[in-house]
Amino acid sequence: MKTLFLNPPSYEGFDGGAGARYQARREIRSFWYPTWLAQPAALVPDSRLIDAPAEDLTAEDVLRLAGDYELLVIYTSSPSFPGDVKLVEAFKERNPRILVGLVGAKVAVEPESSLEASPRIDFVAREEFDYTIQEIAEGRPLAEVDGVSFRDERGQIHHNPGRAIIENMDALPFVSTVYKRDLTIEKYFIGYLQHPYVSFYTGRGCRSKCTFCLWPQTIGGHRYRVRSPENVLEEVRYIQQNFPQVKEIFFDDDTFTDFKPRVEAIARGLGKLGVTWSCNAKANVPYETLKIMRDNGLRLLLVGYESGNQEILFNIKKGLRTDIAREFSRNCRKLGVTIHGTFILGLPGETRETIEETIRYAQEINPHTIQVSLAAPYPGTRLYREAMENGWLTAQEQDHLVSGNGFQLSPLSYPDLSHQEIFDSLARFYKRFYFRPSKVAELVWEMLKSPEMMKRRLREGVEFFHFLQERQQAS
Repeated sequence: MKTLFLNPPSYEGFDGGAGARYQARREIRSFWYPTWLAQPAALVPDSRLIDAPAEDLTAEDVLRLAGDYELLVIYTSSPSFPGDVKLVEAFKERNPRILVGLVGAKVAVEPESSLEASPRIDFVAREEFDYTIQEIAEGRPLAEVDGVSFRDERGQIHHNPGRAIIENMDALPFVSTVYKRDLTIEKYFIGYLQHPYVSFYTGRGCRSKCTFCLWPQTIGGHRYRVRSPENVLEEVRYIQQNFPQVKEIFFDDDTFTDFKPRVEAIARGLGKLGVTWSCNAKANVPYETLKIMRDNGLRLLLVGYESGNQEILFNIKKGLRTDIAREFSRNCRKLGVTIHGTFILGLPGETRETIEETIRYAQEINPHTIQVSLAAPYPGTRLYREAMENGWLTAQEQDHLVSGNGFQLSPLSYPDLSHQEIFDSLARFYKRFYFRPSKVAELVWEMLKSPEMMKRRLREGVEFFHFLQERQQAS
């Protein structure tokens, strides 16, 4: 079947596509690669992947293609789902014969209600959907495809058996071939990564049990299944040959550093290739491994600290101690490894005092840059179940993950801490972290060393101030 994979238009600047972990507008213009769509697209010959937000495409822009395709696969998320349903209906109006399916965590955990949202949705794919979509594109009847919930010709909904988890990760084709075919890599920006960058996964699943984390609890699972070092390095060589303008490669695995011998083997291979690279890491990587990584091209680690309060880290099953995280941060600074630290406000156990504790903790460990998010109880996560059971999230609030213009909201509230207080604390966190004389001096020095960085940081600074202003209006 002639197949179109679509990351649909949404809120302006909305980074909620098939690669984003937090589905919302970010502080500065940011777009992750639509990797979860690129992977099945690589399995379907002559398909096309369109990433509408990164390309600044409107609904009308993509609807013009409705008559050109037989199968439409749309990535959806909890915040964007209502708008995505309207787009499905518009596609069906233009081309009633087109087969339309939705993929993503939202439909994976709520297949029945997702199909009930519109009779125009033909199917949704659950679990890992790569081979599911491949089989549908090959023309196999929906009733014979594992991992599918679908609507038959009489309008009745059926749920097929689940699809087995992918074990042989090396068997999946490279997503970078789809980037080459369909995407313009210069349109993908992440504030803490060199531009242009390329990101991809070297494995799926995460052994950590963080209660808030979306992908491991809905699609990827808690068993880390990995590609061989040789396979990973082969894709890196492909990127070097086909994207000579790329300045950095980012490994987007939930926790790339979980298997130390494997990480060290990949690092040594990257060193021989002369690659600058970064990855997600837990704040417990030992000094010896960090040094091997640094000596072989590692530039930056994206680290989820989440909170400076140990009790909250216990509550969310983070599996991390603040004293270990402090030592890890000191080691990174000693080795010259840059850290982009992420924090979450409003997790279970949060109080005014713990918010203050986390702000002071962030100032103490002093990552080069930070991202502060609000606890988001996505359906399918343990945080969502806890919130519903304890009354932290009402039926009226559970759909309010983002505002009408795409800014992340704080739907959770606690007996002694309102959702408005949590929302307001985010801006306070950012201001107290970045507006310190020492941090201002650090960033100014970075800018003075590079005219390119000067231009970029000034642009991001303007975007950041606009973000704070618009966000306040969204509350």
